[in-house]
Amino acid sequence: MISEKFGTTRAGETVTRHTLTLGDLWVQVIDYGAVVTAIEVPDREGHRANVVLALDTVEGYETVSPHFGAIAGRYANRIAKGRFTLDGQTYALPINEPPNTMHGGREGFAKRLWQTAEADATRLVLRRRSPDGEEGFPGNLDVAVTYSLPEPGTLRIDYRAVTDRPTVLNLTNHSYFNLAGEGAGDVMDHIVQVFSDAYAPTDATQIPTGALAPVAGTPFDFREPTPLGARIREGDAQIVLAGGYDHTFAVRGPVGSLRPAASCLCPASGRRLDVATTQPALQLYSGNNLDGSLVGPSGRTYRSGDGVCFETQGFPDAPNQPGFPSTVLRPGEVFTSSSTYRFSVV
Repeated sequence: MISEKFGTTRAGETVTRHTLTLGDLWVQVIDYGAVVTAIEVPDREGHRANVVLALDTVEGYETVSPHFGAIAGRYANRIAKGRFTLDGQTYALPINEPPNTMHGGREGFAKRLWQTAEADATRLVLRRRSPDGEEGFPGNLDVAVTYSLPEPGTLRIDYRAVTDRPTVLNLTNHSYFNLAGEGAGDVMDHIVQVFSDAYAPTDATQIPTGALAPVAGTPFDFREPTPLGARIREGDAQIVLAGGYDHTFAVRGPVGSLRPAASCLCPASGRRLDVATTQPALQLYSGNNLDGSLVGPSGRTYRSGDGVCFETQGFPDAPNQPGFPSTVLRPGEVFTSSSTYRFSVV
């Protein structure tokens, strides 16, 4: 394990970067936001590249990062109108994506310093306590995120949390992947497969309607490997609303079992990513809001479509959607989930 200073927050806190290595896989994580800042893997010719979008400075992650590589929480994705009711009590959250709450509020887990609990060459455990009332959420929440390299080519993320009051919880890693290499341009040629037969349509504010719609016959049909950009400019109302893909898919198979969620292949480099999860859902996001204002470590700007996210998670707005799997966590219960990201070449 290599641990080194990455920078200093505006509050004067030292941010440390940890490097995990196993075989050809090289992963860097900072303790600010539990952010994955780099995943370096070889292409079919053996040339190595970082395959996640990133920023060079702590200041960037504090001020302008669109959750690059971060842990989103306490509630990843959207909560309608920043309100939910639990056990008869209504809780109000910050409205940071009007009219909704997005990724846990104005700061959330992505803009907090985590504590390093364990660190070695292939395993890193980061912890934090989210205090009762943080961003409006009830209960003291103790959460741990473990990044590990269990075998060559595989990054595994394990989540664990407990609370002392009933609360709601949805955690995900928000890495933006470009398997041609960070800064290499758009990913519209990446061949994507999503192991799902249904997705969650949204209203005009991108809150799920509560229905699950069949993907068959729509631009959301990734049951067979399909270029990400093949249908992204179709006039489908949902595509127009989001400016691309920013939608939740119900992952096939029993929730709680580690099962395939998505795959992605870059034809030019031969790099392939296979994502598996125990979670019920996957958010497919095509980097629609990247506008060219951010510059990555490559020195190149990030524009719309320059990265794709496979966010394994619970359903957005589940606290207000009784038809979705519950995201409530109660005292005495232990929340756990796991996701794996397996890299290979073809």
